[in-house]
Amino acid sequence: MKKTKQKEIIYPILCVIMIICTIVCSVVVFSPATEDANAATVIKKGSTGDMVKTIQQKLKNWGYYTGNVDGIFGSITESAVKYFQRTNNLYADGIVGSKTAAAMGINLSSSSTSSSNDTYLLARLVYAEARGEPYTGQVAVASVVLNRVKSSSFPNTISGVIYQSGAFTVVSDGQINLTPNDTAQRAAKDAMSGWDPTSGCTFYYNPNTATSAWIRSRPIMLQIANHTFCL
Repeated sequence: MKKTKQKEIIYPILCVIMIICTIVCSVVVFSPATEDANAATVIKKGSTGDMVKTIQQKLKNWGYYTGNVDGIFGSITESAVKYFQRTNNLYADGIVGSKTAAAMGINLSSSSTSSSNDTYLLARLVYAEARGEPYTGQVAVASVVLNRVKSSSFPNTISGVIYQSGAFTVVSDGQINLTPNDTAQRAAKDAMSGWDPTSGCTFYYNPNTATSAWIRSRPIMLQIANHTFCL
């Protein structure tokens, strides 16, 4: 009789435990895996470099992406990543973290350093070229560099554009090696996040000091303080 009562008590408890386990397993198996946007290594809107090119090329090969393979993670790339994530039952946040990268067959281990180096180099260029300009003008200078990266007429990396022969006098006179301040670093980050005050300009000059007739012949888009921005 005692054993029968024990069975009557234990059986309902076991049933409850089994139900809880089933629910937990269902959540783990069927919930879409989320990306950790704060992880040390993620590729997202504003990122640039060879890893972004790899992502774009893979997405293009698979039919998710229709833009240029330019190494700049913009809105079109973000939409393509979301499309890929939805199709593969991943959390569609447009961020390439460890889970999305694994689904693409990509190793992100070296990408974070590359993106950080690009941003810092861009900040150095901004500081060297425009440290006396208003903040919008500094973002505009950074945007010109990124617009050149996008253009087929220029090198397709930030370092390639900045160190292209004759492109920036601050490279030849050594000012590129100055340590950028916080403002220049913020301007570089804002430009890489998609803010372009120039609306696509690939050139700028100071009309008070420029001696090139060719640069003065370019179509002018806007003036920000001491810099004229043109196509």
